Amino acid sequence: MTHADVPADYTHDLLVIGSGPGGQRAAIQAAKLGKKVAVIERKTVVGGVCINTGTIPSKTFREAIMHLSGYNERGLYGASYMVKEDLGMDDLLHRTTSVITHELDVIRSQLHRNRVEVIAAEASFTGPHTLRLRDVRAGKGGETWREVSARHIVVAVGTRAARDPKIPFDGKRILISDDILDLSTLPRTVTVIGGGVIGCEYASMFAALGVRVTLIDKRPRLLEFIDHEITDILTYQLRQNRMTLRLGEGVRDVTALPGADGRTGSVKVTLASGKEITTDMVLYSIGRVGATDRLNLEAAGLSADGRGRIEVNEHYQTSQPHIYAVGDVIGFPSLASVSMEQGRLAACHAYDIPTQSVPELFPYGIYTIPEISTVGKSEEELTQAGVPYEIGKAQYREIARGQIIGDEQGTLKLIFHLETRVLLGVHIIGSGASELIHIGQAVMSFGGTVDYFVNTVFNYPTLAECYKTAAFDGINRLGSVPVLEPKLEPAPEVGVVIPAD
Repeated sequence: MTHADVPADYTHDLLVIGSGPGGQRAAIQAAKLGKKVAVIERKTVVGGVCINTGTIPSKTFREAIMHLSGYNERGLYGASYMVKEDLGMDDLLHRTTSVITHELDVIRSQLHRNRVEVIAAEASFTGPHTLRLRDVRAGKGGETWREVSARHIVVAVGTRAARDPKIPFDGKRILISDDILDLSTLPRTVTVIGGGVIGCEYASMFAALGVRVTLIDKRPRLLEFIDHEITDILTYQLRQNRMTLRLGEGVRDVTALPGADGRTGSVKVTLASGKEITTDMVLYSIGRVGATDRLNLEAAGLSADGRGRIEVNEHYQTSQPHIYAVGDVIGFPSLASVSMEQGRLAACHAYDIPTQSVPELFPYGIYTIPEISTVGKSEEELTQAGVPYEIGKAQYREIARGQIIGDEQGTLKLIFHLETRVLLGVHIIGSGASELIHIGQAVMSFGGTVDYFVNTVFNYPTLAECYKTAAFDGINRLGSVPVLEPKLEPAPEVGVVIPAD
C-alpha cells in the first residue's frame, strides 16, 4: 500500500504517539514498507526522554566526568590526578549540550528522509482508531484541535520520574534526575534515594567527582537483577570512592532547611531507623511511571496499571490487537536499545513482515562508574533452575590492555554449561563493558561453546583478550578435559526485513 492508497476512513496507516527510540523505529520501519506514518510528539522537540533528559544527556555527562576528572588515569597517576581543576557544571554540561543538539538533528533528518510526518501535539484517544490532537505550538489561549485516525497505532509515550507528594521538590536542593542538567553548581554532598539503575549511575558519577555521596535503598543489595558477583564488585568500588551505602533502609522524611540568607540551605533526610543525614542535595530516584495519564486510554478500550504501564503480549499488542505499546511504557527492562527493537518488531508484526529476534539475548548496559554490561543468565538464575554450570573469569589487571588504560579492577565472567560447555551468560564490569558484551552476545546467538574463545585469536593488546583468559580459566576448573572444536549453528533463514534506518 502506498501513501495514496490510505483508506478513506483513515487519515494514516500508522500513528505513533511519542518520538523516543521505540516510536522512531516503529515509524521508520512502517514508512520503509510504504505506509503513511505520523509521529505525534507533545514536546516541542523530538527524541523523547532518551535524547532530552535521560539516556543521552546522562551518558554524555558521565563521559565528561570520566575525562575531566581524570578518573580513568588515576590508577596510573594517583588518586589526586585531574585533567581540569575546579570543575564546574558548565564544564560538564558543555559536551552534553553539543551531543543533544547533534542527536536531535540526526533524528529529525531520519524522520524527514523517510517521509514520516511529525506532529507537535498532545494526543488523546477518542476511540480505538482515532486520536484528538491539541496543537502544542498554538500557545496559551490559542489552542487548536484536530482529529486523526489510523488502522494501527503504536503507543510509545515513555515514562516520567516518580515523585512522592510528601517530598518538597524544588529542582535545586531536592530534585529528580531530569533536574540535574539545570544545576548551576556542583554540590559538596549528595544523598541519592533509590538504588536502581538511574540512582546508581548518578551516585557513582558524583562520587567520581569527589562529591561525598550517600546512597539509600530499601533493598539489601544493589541491582538485584544483575549477577550478584558483579554487583558485589560494584558495591566494593563505590565504597572505595568514599560512598556511604545505606541498604535495607527506608526514608521517613525529607526536609529542606533554611540557610543563613533565608533562601538556600541544606536538606535533612530522616531514615525509618531514626538515622539523620544532612546534605547539600537530595536526588530522588525511586523508579519511573508510564506517561499514560493524558491519553484517555479508556476511550480506546485500554487500561494501565498503578504505575501507568500498559500490558502487551509477545508481539507488543495491547488488549486491542491493532494498538501496540513499546518502550519504557511497557516496563522492564526500560532500555533505549530494547525499545528500538520493540518498535521495529511491532511495526513488522502490524504489516505481517516476518522477523527474527532473541529477547533473552538482549544485552543490558548500566553506565555506573565502573560500567556494567550483561547478557544471558546469571549464576543465581541457573542455580534456581537447577542447571549445572561452571564459570571462567578474567581480571583486567591480568590483561596488558588493562594495565595500559589503568583499569585494574575490571572483571569479565563467562558462565557455561557443565556438560555441553555451551555459553550461557557473560557478565562484565569495567571499562568498555557495554562494547565488549557484544562479542559474547554474538557467540551465544549461534549456540557457541566456551571453547570458541580458546580457538580464536584476539588482537593484542585489547580488552577482548579477557574472553580467552576467562575461557582458559573455566576449562581449567573442569580438570583434564580436551578442548572441543567450536560449534556454531547458523541462524534459521527468515524473510527479508527492511532495516529500520
